[in-house]
Amino acid sequence: MELISLSNIFFNMIVTCVYIRVIPEVIDEFIEATTESHLQTVKEPGNLRFDIIQQSDDPCRFMLYEAWESDEAAAYHKTTPHYAAWRDKVADWMAEPRRGVKHNVIQPNDPSKW
Repeated sequence: MELISLSNIFFNMIVTCVYIRVIPEVIDEFIEATTESHLQTVKEPGNLRFDIIQQSDDPCRFMLYEAWESDEAAAYHKTTPHYAAWRDKVADWMAEPRRGVKHNVIQPNDPSKW
């Protein structure tokens, strides 16, 4: 993993945007299940943000905006019981496979700004 050096401080914070499309019949259930997971995820070590975003012109489309202090923190998230419970609960609600896109954080480059 390559680290970015800025002002003699090293960062490897990452953001993952997870794009999700659910079937119309389960929108409310998906929001409820994802909110339950959100409430646990934001307590995890290394989590900076975990936002649930619904597309304004297509209520079946969501994005989970996950900000992590490190790849290790993001990887740990996928080992938690609440993640496994969420993943299994929503699996049949997907209209298509969810897609995660990982990004490196450029700014803010100070963890205290999160």
